[in-house]
Amino acid sequence: MTRKSPFLVPQPPLPFRVHSFRYHDGSLHCEGVALERVAEKYGTPLYVYSAGTILDHYRRLDSALGEIDHLICYAVKANSNRAILRLLADEGAGFDIVSGGELFRVLAAGGDPQKCTFAGVGKSQEEIEYALEQRVLSFNVESEAELAYIDRVARGKDVRAPIALRVNPDVDAGTHRYVSTGRSENKFGIALERVSEIYERAAAMPNIAIHGVQMHIGSQITDATPFVEAIRKVTPLIQHLKERYALEFFSVGGGVGIVYESSMASGSGDWWSEKDRVRATTNLPLTIHDYVAAISPPLRAIGLRVLLEPGRLLVGNAGVLLTRVRYIKQTEHKKFVIVDAGMNDLIRPALYQSYHEIVPVREPSGPARACVDVVGPVCESGDFFAQDRDLPEMNEGDLVALMSAGAYGFVMASNYNSRPLPAEALVRGETFSLIRERQTMEDLVRGECE
Repeated sequence: MTRKSPFLVPQPPLPFRVHSFRYHDGSLHCEGVALERVAEKYGTPLYVYSAGTILDHYRRLDSALGEIDHLICYAVKANSNRAILRLLADEGAGFDIVSGGELFRVLAAGGDPQKCTFAGVGKSQEEIEYALEQRVLSFNVESEAELAYIDRVARGKDVRAPIALRVNPDVDAGTHRYVSTGRSENKFGIALERVSEIYERAAAMPNIAIHGVQMHIGSQITDATPFVEAIRKVTPLIQHLKERYALEFFSVGGGVGIVYESSMASGSGDWWSEKDRVRATTNLPLTIHDYVAAISPPLRAIGLRVLLEPGRLLVGNAGVLLTRVRYIKQTEHKKFVIVDAGMNDLIRPALYQSYHEIVPVREPSGPARACVDVVGPVCESGDFFAQDRDLPEMNEGDLVALMSAGAYGFVMASNYNSRPLPAEALVRGETFSLIRERQTMEDLVRGECE
């Protein structure tokens, strides 16, 4: 008999489906597939993604926006696997890109370049030329110097470059300082008080075509208030610009956060701790419905087409990193669970001090728990996924899942310690497939010259 589990979602109090991972017959499943099967076939470490979760979140956002004229431009940097991009391209999504390589990936996945916005503070000549050749929707211009450079590159190709200045509204998004982008001390965007003047200069440039206004205030934001504040701060500017230029769109960027601490709904399993229960009812996400409900009134008042650039919101809770316990190490002061994934596979805990839920793939049969550090094999003290975490008992050979690893996981992976990159798999209903092969030892030295 299957016991009720924290992964039986959706259910109250969560107002929308966080993900499609749940226990069934004592084993953690992604949609209709047991994760043990995927790990047995492809090995570990292994990223596994739920196509159903990605499509569910995209469709919910698209539907919530309703009659507002809009385009959802998925932030490719969150997860750039071609299979993920294909899923979204087939849904009609646009794409937010930050490099020529990301544009290449979008095109390889069948995406429409005329639905691509090109962001980033340091675009190269080659990238600008490539984007112009592919006729992207717009360049998000981050500085006056970049505007002049794009004008020169476009002149050399005898074309006009479509642009939107990125406004920095100086709004505190209340997020980690590494992913805050909307404050005056950040490297991104142009100060609100200087934007009008720079638009005047842009209008005088023969190879620049003004198409819109853009902003982005940060990432992993769990309160709608900063979004609304930023929109309201730039609204007078946009109304001023509309009187002078044929603006087509206003891009509000992305940044909506997801659940990392307790991506599970509440449950009654014996192994489910009181701390887990508290997290399940207090760490609720900023829902798609609430986010759209908050930003819609000021956006309707602006009266332009709305572009959104979600990344983590669509894919973050759609992925897990599967890893296997290699050793249990007990010292005088600590108990270490040493797994085969390392910080090179998922750097977020080391880089951002971020929290990822860690759960056994086989559902625990009892309440036994231990306070442990979950660490990897990389030769760094920063190579950890959890420290002093109260977790169900784990043994050598156990398969565990690091939850909410669909965004900024594989895309930030490296070959540090000469470790091959992990494989990636995609689940669709009751089927699964490999969408990236595991690197081999030979791959580590391919391209090197003596």
